[in-house]
Amino acid sequence: MPELPEVETVRGGLAPVLEGRRLARVEARRPDLRFPFPTGFVQILTGATIVKLERRAKYLLARLDREDTLVMHLGMSGRFDISRPEGESRPGRFHYAPDPDPKHAHVVFETDDGTRVTYYDPRRFGYMALVNTATLQLHPWFAGLGPEPLSDAFDAEHLKRAFAGRKQGPKTLLLDQKIVAGLGNIYVCEALNRARISPFKPAGGISAARLRKLVPEIKAVLGEAIAAGGSTLRDFAQADGALGYFQHRFRTYDREGEPCCNTGCKGVIDRQVQAGRSTFFCPVCQT
Repeated sequence: MPELPEVETVRGGLAPVLEGRRLARVEARRPDLRFPFPTGFVQILTGATIVKLERRAKYLLARLDREDTLVMHLGMSGRFDISRPEGESRPGRFHYAPDPDPKHAHVVFETDDGTRVTYYDPRRFGYMALVNTATLQLHPWFAGLGPEPLSDAFDAEHLKRAFAGRKQGPKTLLLDQKIVAGLGNIYVCEALNRARISPFKPAGGISAARLRKLVPEIKAVLGEAIAAGGSTLRDFAQADGALGYFQHRFRTYDREGEPCCNTGCKGVIDRQVQAGRSTFFCPVCQT
């Protein structure tokens, strides 16, 4: 499933062609994705202007000039393709994805300048909804979310409070969207390795000094991934059709049996299943 950097990369790819544009035509080619489309989905969106395209956790938020916000989640295999009147545009230093299968083109947005944005989703685990903008933060999808990991609200003091007295490992807690919004398995593994913190030992026992080191490592690994275009796993592709590049920079994730990259460490990356997810870590320096 796409993580925060992948969703942010998609937002960055869509914003220049959607923000400030009126939706001249909207087509839903099936009645549902993971969930049914809301009543009047096409009618409400047609003629609306997208004022701002934002991201909250792993959600894309297209704020309209009407009372609603279009909320979009990519699920496991959702992606967008952009076609302009002057032709396809796929800028950037990325590996290009194969052309998507037309049978998986489920939603088409056409703007007033002729740009067409098509949503593809072979597995249909993604979803779209219209939520009242004024009460968006009260919606069940957003009400319990923690701070954004790249925001000032996410700091060592926040983690200290969230981890206090907890016996679960920090890997498990960092994946809890109520503690921090948008973090996923890949980047938590990467950040804990860089901070040399065990994924398994009780989070409540991690010192404040080590938390002060962990927070900037989380922000750094996310920032690097966003700059690189996200990580390409399975079906994920950027909005411009290009696959991400960050998978070539993993220091821990999916490197079982390879040397640890931390300076001075002679350990070898191991893998254990933790809460149903693969945890990659160095048993030597992550203590």
